[in-house]
Amino acid sequence: MEWYLKVIKNYAVFDGRARRTEYWVFTLINVMIGVVLAILEAISGLFGILSFFYYLFILIPGIAVTVRRLHDIGKSGWWFLIGFVPFIGPIILLVFTCLDSYQFENEYGPNPKFE
Repeated sequence: MEWYLKVIKNYAVFDGRARRTEYWVFTLINVMIGVVLAILEAISGLFGILSFFYYLFILIPGIAVTVRRLHDIGKSGWWFLIGFVPFIGPIILLVFTCLDSYQFENEYGPNPKFE
């Protein structure tokens, strides 16, 4: 939960670097919250209202943590846009988010693993 809250606190921070742990814990908790919201909506008959507002709130931090994750492997944040290329784009973005951090300091800052 610490990693999730760290991303929320850095709501629209697009500079710096994000470790794999920060990115993937944030993603996992978002999936879990999405499942809970879907169940609540199915029970209450709200038909996506809760999910809509939650994902609207989490959109900017999600993009920001992805950009920081790309910075961590030495890629520009603009690589985020490759996710919009049909079929192959999301696969490339998935591979990028799974790669280990660039070991040394890069143009985006020091390695967060060693801070």
